[in-house]
Formats: sequence, C-alpha cells, structure tokens
Amino acid sequence: MLLVLLLADQLLLIERELRVLGVWASSPPAPEALASQEPFCVDTLAFDQWLQWIFLPRMKHILEHGQPLPTVSGILAMAEMVYQDQSQRVVGLFEALETFDRLISGGEG
Repeated sequence: MLLVLLLADQLLLIERELRVLGVWASSPPAPEALASQEPFCVDTLAFDQWLQWIFLPRMKHILEHGQPLPTVSGILAMAEMVYQDQSQRVVGLFEALETFDRLISGGEG
C-alpha cells in the first residue's frame, strides 16, 4: 500500500513538472495519434504528450484499480534521449521520472 501511495505522489510530481515546463495541453491529440502501436507513440506523439495522455492515465488506472504494477520502467532513459539538448531545463522532470523508475523496480524512493 505504501508503494501505491509513493507512486501516486510521483505521478502528481510528473504532472506538475509538465505544467511547469509549459507543455501540459488542455485538449487531447487526435484519437489516431493516441492509438499508435509504437513504444512511447514515437510515430504520433511528442514525449510530453505521451506522458500526459498515455502514461499518466494508464498508471493512475492501474493504481486506482489495484492492478499489477509493471516491474520495470525505463521512462527516464527515454526522457534523457528526448531532452538531451535541454537537460538543465527539464531537471525536475528527470528527477521525478528517476524516482518513479526506481520505485517501480523495487528500489527506495
């Protein structure tokens, strides 16, 4: 139960960082863009869109419905690739994603 609460807090921190960065959108992308079968929807969405419209809702659903948690997460690695030229600007997002990855993999928060 503690892990679920810690993960829920991290999801809120990730959302906050997206808002601080000014990339939080008020309306969703087209349904076709959300239906991509590619990892991180790389063919149809920007990474921040994927976080907002795919990752956060899926993780919230998993936590709220007591579904099994993923056992690994590599979201930080993807973020580091996407934002490699902006790492100072997105340091807060990196920290939130790193903590999420660590929690999912069974590490300390």
